[in-house]
Parts: sequence; C-alpha cells; structure tokens
Amino acid sequence: MELLRKEDEGEAGWLQHIWLAWLLYFVLDPAFHDFSIRRWALTLAATLVFLALYFRAGRTKKRTEKVVIIAGIGLLGVVFIPYSYGACVFFVYAAAFAGFCGGTELAVSILVTLEASASAVMWSSHLPLGLWVSTSFLIAAIGAMNIQHAKRLAANRRLRLAQKEIEHLAKTAERERIARDLHDVLGHTLSVIILKSELASRMADRDPTRAVQEIREVERISREALAEVRSALKGYRAAGLNAEIAEARVTLETAGVKVQASATLDALEMGSAQEGVLALVIREAVTNILRHSHATECDLRLTRADNVCTLQVADNGCGSNGAEGQGIRGMRQRVEMLGGTLQRTTSPGTTLTIILPRTPHKSNGMQ
Repeated sequence: MELLRKEDEGEAGWLQHIWLAWLLYFVLDPAFHDFSIRRWALTLAATLVFLALYFRAGRTKKRTEKVVIIAGIGLLGVVFIPYSYGACVFFVYAAAFAGFCGGTELAVSILVTLEASASAVMWSSHLPLGLWVSTSFLIAAIGAMNIQHAKRLAANRRLRLAQKEIEHLAKTAERERIARDLHDVLGHTLSVIILKSELASRMADRDPTRAVQEIREVERISREALAEVRSALKGYRAAGLNAEIAEARVTLETAGVKVQASATLDALEMGSAQEGVLALVIREAVTNILRHSHATECDLRLTRADNVCTLQVADNGCGSNGAEGQGIRGMRQRVEMLGGTLQRTTSPGTTLTIILPRTPHKSNGMQ
C-alpha cells in the first residue's frame, strides 16, 4: 500500500507546484492596491504560513490533520480577504484539498462550510458582487473536480492492488504446479530407476546380458526424466495417454505385478488438458503401487459414458487408511480443477476412481 501511495504522490507532485501559480494573485495584490511596507510584510507572513500548510497537506495521510490544515487555510482567507481581494485564493486552495479527506460526505460538508464562510466575510466587508460570485463558483467547481479526482485515484489504487494480488496468486499457482509436476515426474521415474537398478544388480552375476539391458533402460528412463522435467518447467508434457498406459504396463510387469489394462478408443479422444491429467494420475498411481502396496495384480480401466470419462486403477495390495499423501492431494487438485472428482477406497487393496467431463475432441488437437 505504501508503494502505491508513493506512485500517486509521484504522479501528482509536479501538479502541486504548478497550482501554486494561483498564489501570485494574493502575493502581488499589494502592488496594485496599497503599496506599503506593512501590507507587504503581512502578505509575506501569510504566504509563508500558507506554504507551510500547503505542503504539509500534500504529505499527510491523516484525515484529522488534513481537516485542520484546510481550516487553517480557510482562516487565512477569512482574515485577509477584507484587505486583499487576492486572499480569495485561500478558499479555493482549501476547497481543492477537501476532496482528499477520505470521504465524499466530509468533503461536501467542508465545501459548504467554505462557501458559507467566504460569503459571510465578503457580505460583511461589502466586497464586490463579482468577487463573491467568482470565488463561490471556484470553490464549488474545484472542490467537485477534486472529489472526483480523489475517487479516481482510489479506484486506481484498488485496481493496482488487485493486479498485484492476481500476480501473486498466479506466481503461487505456478509454484504449486511446478511442485506437483516435479513430484509426479521424479517420484515415478526415480521409483522405476531404483527398481531396474536393483534388478540389474541381482542379474549381474546370473545373467549379465539381462543386467546390461536393464542398465540401458535406466539410462533411457533417466534421459526421458530429464526431458520431462524441462517440459514440466515449461508447463506442458508431450507424452500422450496411450504412451502412459503402455509405460505403466511395462513398469508394473517388470516389478512382477500382473496387469489388466483396457481403454476404449473413444475414451481416449478427449481434450489435451483431460488427457494430460489422466496420464499424470496413472503415473502417480503406478508409483504408489510400486512403493507402498506390495500388490501382485493391477486392473487399469478407462471408459466413457454420457460424455464423461472414468479412469479406475485398482490393486490387490495391502491398502492404507492413513491420511492422503502429497501425491494423492496433487492428483485430486488437478482433477477438481477440470471439474472432475477423485474417489479413493482402501479395502480390499486400493482403488482410485477418477471421473472427468470429456471435452469434444478435435482433429488438430486444439480445444
């Protein structure tokens, strides 16, 4: 908020000095009427007092202090206008500050008070009607203009605050997305690398050829992981759902888990956002099976009915009734962002059921 105030002050600072040109009407008045040392001294003293009040009013953010300053500037007008027509500018300056007191009702009350004070002193001093009319008009016009200007500045501050908040939320969302993506990519890939490395270690003496093959697989998966991390940081992934299902089958079967996978061709024809989320869900589910379930069987099904895609991943492992981990929470967030639901049951085994609305498929891959 303080930064926004400084921006407003920067925008209005040069105007504050330009408006001081009106003060010449008061400062030079003795030159055209009563040219005397006493009058020049009083004019100089009033000018110095006004300048102190004027620049203080431009700096203070306290409503009460600003009202007191306006009253002081108005009092200068009341005291000096019977002797100097140029003192009418004090009422105009006071009216200009009224709009920045923090509320329309208070500003209008100040303007009414200034109008009444100026009219009363001019009537009692028998000043020219033209001076009264012109001063009253300027009080009302400049006061109303600055009330609107103050509202516009306040609206601009709120807009900038909203923009900064949107930027902050966008950065937070992006950090969360990257965290989820890295968890999904690295969590799954590191599990597969560990699995294949252990397998290669066991096969090193008994079947060196198979061990070399597994090590080459580790190298391939590591390179793919590096590419996926780069893609995640850019905000997209190139691998499709078909490739993820095939990869899931190979990974689970390598770990000794029997896989039953089925996916209707029509179910795969969906929007890229839906396809990407389902691919990540499959990846995370496979990672959890490898790490925690001790399962020997896994059933993966993807179907479509009534324009809704349903993905079910079930295993016969030990299951868990504990709190959801980061992976499950990340999956749920992704699914719910697309208007879907994720259900998790843990007896017997673990079953994840994801239901997503299916967007119309387009041949060019756009949606």
